[in-house]
Amino acid sequence: MPRLFTALELPSDIAFSLSLLRGGLPGARWIDPENYHITLRFIGDVDHRTANEVAGTLAQVSRPGFELSLSGLGTFGGRKPHSVWAGVSAGDKLRELQADLERRLQRLGLDPDRRKFSPHVTLARLKTASQGDVAAYLALRGDFRTPPFEVGRFVLLSSRDSRGGGPYIMEEAYPLAA
Repeated sequence: MPRLFTALELPSDIAFSLSLLRGGLPGARWIDPENYHITLRFIGDVDHRTANEVAGTLAQVSRPGFELSLSGLGTFGGRKPHSVWAGVSAGDKLRELQADLERRLQRLGLDPDRRKFSPHVTLARLKTASQGDVAAYLALRGDFRTPPFEVGRFVLLSSRDSRGGGPYIMEEAYPLAA
């Protein structure tokens, strides 16, 4: 049974810039740069018939390409931070693409995603990092920014049941209009 999600890939130069942020945070388990992505919609564990239906409906998406950039760092988890992320400067075209995917997947009978769409790139998982260490890390690196980059496609990825961070397998790629 595949575990699926849709995502945007990052250009290699952007992934390299993100990789330079690794280190300096005790208790962090860093994501490998080849596994950096921006999740559009987590689908979850589905049977093979549903996986084929998902792939088919995603092939019908017709949206324009767009530019994105990354800006700032933050954490999820409040007082008990559990991950460090790089923010995405999201425009209307990204949000429209994500909403289109959400609608199409719900039409297949998949449950709506309960989490509000918050585009980001996960950099590290945290288990034992202290609030103080996380605050110090963010104070030193929180002004991270990338130049804009073109988004020309989205992908359907699968993962095995793991503790986050990959490895991911690209099942399909879906081009966006020029």
